[in-house]
Amino acid sequence: MSLTGQVALVTGATKGIGHAIAADLAKAGATVLMNYRRDEARAREALEQVTEHGKAALVRGDVADAAEVNRMFAVIRREHGRLDAFVNNAGITADGYALMMGDAKWRSVIDTNLTGAFLCSRAAGRLMAQQKSGAIVAVASTSGINAPAGQANYAASKAGLLAMVRVLAKEMGGYGVRVNAVIPGFVDTAMTRAMPRAELDEHLARVPLGRIGQPADVASVVRVLLDPETAGYITGTSVVVDGGVTC
Repeated sequence: MSLTGQVALVTGATKGIGHAIAADLAKAGATVLMNYRRDEARAREALEQVTEHGKAALVRGDVADAAEVNRMFAVIRREHGRLDAFVNNAGITADGYALMMGDAKWRSVIDTNLTGAFLCSRAAGRLMAQQKSGAIVAVASTSGINAPAGQANYAASKAGLLAMVRVLAKEMGGYGVRVNAVIPGFVDTAMTRAMPRAELDEHLARVPLGRIGQPADVASVVRVLLDPETAGYITGTSVVVDGGVTC
């Protein structure tokens, strides 16, 4: 229970990796604020599942909307007075080859995955700087390293996120705030389940550990990076969680 008494915010926390992270942090003793954008029914279902493990509450807001981000963090400041851990997890995909990609598809991914991450990190960082403590973990992707065809928008957003993590680590270290990233590979989520079986099998054949990742595999690494006891001298780094594909 190493995060007992801490307040943690997880964006995109109602499904997939974000949901697993929220549950894991609740198990570790944190009060988990679960951000979601629109689906109220799914959010309440996810909240019930996380509260089986500990304390949690919902915080609605579109991370790509600066006004909504400001409102969300004003609520956090008013109701909790602090923020000890922030997990920048919200993200979307809209794949397509670059030469055929429309402006809207490009902007939607960049706005959510990169601009949204900046807006939330800035707001979280301001709270943490006042406290002189805190930790931020961004959930990136191996697409930001491998840059697969058909993901110009997604790969660019995740590569930009990794660069931003290193910048924030340098700028916020003097305030006692650590900033790191995890880089998941293929993880068993709705996104990968929608892939053609042949494509998924082709990927799994390249995984040294011989299996697809689970959301819990990523969540446990996030918890370690947030915990000041296990990662108190780690900042500006990225941990790849992909079963060995990029090694």
